Amino acid sequence: MNLGQKPVSAEFVRTLLATEMQAVDGLIRSSLHSTVPLVDQIAEYIISAGGKRLRPQVVLLSALALGYRGNQHRELAAVIEFIHTATLLHDDVVDESELRRGRKTANALFGNAASVLVGDFLYSRAFQMMAACNSMRVMQALADATNVIAEGEVLQLMNIGNTDIDEAGYLKVIRYKTAKLFEAAARLGAILCDAPQETETGLANYGLHLGAAFQIIDDVLDYNGNIDETGKNVGDDLAEGKATLPLIHVMREGTPEQAAVVRAALEQADRSLLPQVLAAVGQSGALDYARGVARGEAALAIRSLESLPDSPFSQALRALPELAIKRTG
Repeated sequence: MNLGQKPVSAEFVRTLLATEMQAVDGLIRSSLHSTVPLVDQIAEYIISAGGKRLRPQVVLLSALALGYRGNQHRELAAVIEFIHTATLLHDDVVDESELRRGRKTANALFGNAASVLVGDFLYSRAFQMMAACNSMRVMQALADATNVIAEGEVLQLMNIGNTDIDEAGYLKVIRYKTAKLFEAAARLGAILCDAPQETETGLANYGLHLGAAFQIIDDVLDYNGNIDETGKNVGDDLAEGKATLPLIHVMREGTPEQAAVVRAALEQADRSLLPQVLAAVGQSGALDYARGVARGEAALAIRSLESLPDSPFSQALRALPELAIKRTG
């Protein structure tokens, strides 16, 4: 993961994209407007929570790394953020979450019905914006992505409390639910630039592996993260009955006692067993194992960019997977 020069920092990426992201944020806010006050209120509440904006960054960097000149990359960066935000609204309702990014979730504040409907508004607004790009390739990429994401949500729901899910099943869920939008974000840059198929495929693979690495680390942080940095409570996944990679590792490689406590906690979605689960996770080496899998995904992401010309933008793309696996929140 060495860039062949001094490591690129998160600050470098932020500075490189400062003007672009300012424009994207302006588009996000102007495109959110609705004549229905509650839509405005909830959408503004969610967007103003901030977040890493990593997916829009991937759209911008993939286009700029290929020499794009124009404004549509900003429009599509905003579209990607709207789709992501809509999935968060729906996720929080399904998971009955009460905290995200250190604040009350929209469903906790405004109710489930309003959150679901505003999520639908964000999806439809995203499709209005992508239609304005007048590109069937763009429409196809984003329509396919949203469909796969929806399938991923259902897959995850089917696996709640499932203690028989294996690593392959877990990876399928996160590739559908999380990595697919990263894949679409990276592919959009190539589509905007009419890049060769090899380049488009490479960028799509980059996004897929970056997204997988990002989600695996997210799942690691559910068991050793700090609420001030992650914005959510330790053990939330356990309380929702989600068998993520650290827990799958304990059930597969831990002692019979360790595996049994994890199985019981998942089947009962029982947060009271969290101390025992945390002990099992720590003693079995589950977090180190999961980080190793994330590092493998990050390495595959970087390898997928071999055909890109060297530039500050391609350097930033190569840095994102490493930054993703080193994050603490």
